[in-house]
Amino acid sequence: MLATSPVEFDAQLVTAESPAAVPAEPVVRWTLATRIAFRLCCLYFSLYVIATQMLSSLLPIPNFGIPSLENAAAMQRVVTWVAVHVLRVSYPFSFRTTGSGDKTADFALTFTLLLAAVVGTAIWSVVDRRRDNYVRMNTWFRLFLRLSLAGTMVTYGTIKAIPVQMPYPSLTRLLEPYGNFSPMGVLWYSIGASRPYEMFAGSAELLAAVMLFVPRLSLLGALVALADSIQIFTLNMTYDIPVKLFAFHLILMSLVLLAPEARRLANVLVFNRTALPSSQPPLFRGRRAAGIALALQLVFGAYVIGMGFYGSWQGWKLYGGGAEKSALYGIWNVEHMAVDGVTRSPLITDWGRWRRLVFQVPAAMSFQRMDDTFSGYPAAIDTSAKTITLTKPADKNWKAVFAYQQPDAERLILDGQMDGHKVRMETRLFDRNKFLLVKSGFRLIQEAPFNR
Repeated sequence: MLATSPVEFDAQLVTAESPAAVPAEPVVRWTLATRIAFRLCCLYFSLYVIATQMLSSLLPIPNFGIPSLENAAAMQRVVTWVAVHVLRVSYPFSFRTTGSGDKTADFALTFTLLLAAVVGTAIWSVVDRRRDNYVRMNTWFRLFLRLSLAGTMVTYGTIKAIPVQMPYPSLTRLLEPYGNFSPMGVLWYSIGASRPYEMFAGSAELLAAVMLFVPRLSLLGALVALADSIQIFTLNMTYDIPVKLFAFHLILMSLVLLAPEARRLANVLVFNRTALPSSQPPLFRGRRAAGIALALQLVFGAYVIGMGFYGSWQGWKLYGGGAEKSALYGIWNVEHMAVDGVTRSPLITDWGRWRRLVFQVPAAMSFQRMDDTFSGYPAAIDTSAKTITLTKPADKNWKAVFAYQQPDAERLILDGQMDGHKVRMETRLFDRNKFLLVKSGFRLIQEAPFNR
C-alpha cells in the first residue's frame, strides 16, 4: 500500500465529498436604511395582501370565498378605534361592500395597516439589530409579492379580455342623455362600446400577469404591470372611479419589485451602459429544487389564469353579452296610453305618462317617463299566460299585473291594473340599430372624420 501524506489525504476528501466545491454565498451587509426599508415593506405589503381583495385573487378557489382580514369583526373593531381616536373620523362609518374601494373604512384600514407595519418595523429593528441582511427572506418576500400582483392582474385582465367589466351600453343607457352620465359612467360605457379595445386593455394586464408568473420574465412583467397600473390609476383619478387607493398600491408593488434592479435598468435604458447579470439569488441553489420551484410557479400561474377565465366566462353568460335576454327584449315606444279610460297625451309635463317600455333582462322591466327619467321594476314574464307581473322590493304587498298581446312582431299592447288604476298601453318596437352608436362600424379607409 502506498503511503499518503496528510496533505494528499485532505485533498482527496475535498475532491470526493466537495463541500468546498460549492462556492459559499458572499456575505452582504445591507445599509441600515435598506434593512429598515425591507422590514417596513415586508410587513406592510404582506398585511395589505392579506387584508384586501388581493387575497382572493391570489387564492381563487371556486365556490369557496377566501375571507380577507378586513372582513373579520376583530379587525373592523381595531380599524374603527384607530379611525375615531387617531384620525378623528366621525363615527359611524360603514364597512359594507358597495363596490367602492375608496370608502372611509378603506382609508382607515390602510392607515391602520401602515401604523401596524411601522410599529412592527420598530420592534423588529431593535430585536434583530445585529442582522447583516435579509437576502433569503427578501427572495421569498419578492416571490409572494410577485404572485400577489400577478393574481390581481389576472382578475382585472380576464374580465376585460372577456368583456364583462365594462359592458356594452344597455338599452336604457342608449336612451339616456349623455349629460346625465357620471364621469365614471362616461368611461365605463365608452370603453364598453368598443369591445376590441376592452379586450386589448385586458390582454395588456394579462401579459403582465403571465410574465410575473415566470421567474426569468418577472422583471419585464413588473415593468408592464407598472405601466398598466399607472394607466389604471390615471383613469381612476381623472374619471372619479372609486378604486384609486387600490390602484395606487399596485403601482407601489410594481416599484418594490423593480427597486433591486433599478441600477441595471438605468444602465440599459438611460446611460447606454452594459448591464451585468442580476445579483438577486434564486429561491434554491440546487438544480433539482430550482426546477421543482419553477414548475410549481408555472402550474400555479396556469391555475390562477384558468380560474380567472372561468369566472369571467360565467359572468359573460350570467350578466354580460352572452346573458339571456327578456322574452320581450327591446325598446317599445308608447304610442297610446289610457288611465281609467282617459287618454294621456304625450306631454313632457305629464310625469305619470310613460314614454317608453324597456325590456333588457328576463327578470326586470323599465318605464321611461316623458322627462326621460326611468323607473325600474322586478318583472316576471309568463309567455304562456301572456302576463307581466311587476313588484317592488321595498313593498312586498305591492303588485301590478298586465296582460299583453302582440298582434305582430312590431306591436305590443298591455292591459292591467297598477296603483289602483286601469292602464292600457299600445306600443311599437323601436329598431335598436337606428342608434348611431350601434350601427356605426369600423372603417379602415375614411375620406373624412366621422365625429358626431
